[in-house]
Amino acid sequence: MTQSHMAREVAEIPQAAQRFLTQSAAQVKAAAAAMQATDPKLIVTVARGSSDHAATYLKYAVELLAGIPVASVGPSIASIYGRPLHLAGAACIGISQSGKSPDIVAMTEAARAGGALTLAITNFADAPMAQAAAHCLPLAAGEEKSVAATKTFISSVVAGLALLAEWQNDTALRAAVADLPRAFAEALAQDWSPLSNRLSRAQQAFVLGRGPGFAIASEVALKFKETCGLHAEGYSAAEVLHGPSAIVQERFPVLALAVDDAALPQIKATAERLAAQGADVFITGAAAAGCTTLPAVQNLHPLVAPLVNGVSFYHFVEQLARRRGFDPDTPPHLRKVTQTL
Repeated sequence: MTQSHMAREVAEIPQAAQRFLTQSAAQVKAAAAAMQATDPKLIVTVARGSSDHAATYLKYAVELLAGIPVASVGPSIASIYGRPLHLAGAACIGISQSGKSPDIVAMTEAARAGGALTLAITNFADAPMAQAAAHCLPLAAGEEKSVAATKTFISSVVAGLALLAEWQNDTALRAAVADLPRAFAEALAQDWSPLSNRLSRAQQAFVLGRGPGFAIASEVALKFKETCGLHAEGYSAAEVLHGPSAIVQERFPVLALAVDDAALPQIKATAERLAAQGADVFITGAAAAGCTTLPAVQNLHPLVAPLVNGVSFYHFVEQLARRRGFDPDTPPHLRKVTQTL
């Protein structure tokens, strides 16, 4: 069987991450210095799709490490409604694989006009969004032919974490980010075949996470839809108990993305509760009563561990898509560059 573009691009993730860390180091330092000079009391993010999940990941990482609130702003505020935002003293981080979507570009321009320090995270240093921002962190991920974003999503989060580590001068996070190419290579070797066996004919699933892991849960659910035709929903492991768990009955598949951080006891408790309702629950890297444990890379910094789980998932879901009879490179009705207003 011919290898898919998605499989090749997932396999390139360790190298893509290393390219960013090597080639964009000067841009990261310059952007971090600008963040230190601005000393923002608020950060806003501008993104859609997988890039918005990368922004959510960065939201939790910034709030946990720097204690500064991060909020997503709707691009349509600028592109459709033409409403200026008052962002003096704030920072705005735009994330887009292509950097071309008109609404993302318009919001970046509006944020800069509104007084924000603007930063663009994109695969193309000459993209319109990059030109609109004061600083650009070029991903250097290389061409991504599959419609489903994989290496560019991972590299976008790596860029955000590298910026955060430099801005906050955090030695532990800086070292963890530098180690990510190695951790990603290890993540690609994890065997999630028990989950593949359960989902080969499934029609629905829940994906759970907390903190940065919630961002990965949202991305996992999107990729299930995109590549496998599987109706999956991503939830906080707390939020799922506020209503959605009512539909979890016998053999309902659930993937709980656990990492070794402060939220682990609560993730395990939710997984065990859903298993007790009859669900088929799979949990990463931890043991929970009534659940199947999936292997995960261990001994990671808690702010990078969910991202490493995401790499294991990408390797798994490309194989699941083909098993379910889908071409993971060409999801129905989707294009690589989505231009919205």
